[in-house]
Amino acid sequence: MIPLHTLPVLDPTATCDTCAAKCCRLEVMLITDTGVPERFIDTDDWGSQTMARLDDGWCAALDRRTMSCSIYRQRPLICREFEMGGSDCLEERLAP
Repeated sequence: MIPLHTLPVLDPTATCDTCAAKCCRLEVMLITDTGVPERFIDTDDWGSQTMARLDDGWCAALDRRTMSCSIYRQRPLICREFEMGGSDCLEERLAP
């Protein structure tokens, strides 16, 4: 793993168009109410809510034809904060 301090922040060459939506395979905890439709929410044994994922690990809200978020305007806070080209984004792109 590459240390985060060596990654540039906000790489302008990193775009969602060339990424294959790697961030859409991460577990997303729902900590605020952003209007995510119920069909995309899972609740674990402890009552915590997460974005539902399909059997293959992809977020259930991901439109697989376009690799775009189907609920972009209502996406969870963590998705809003996961900035394209930011250090978290770049780290995920480098992960195997």
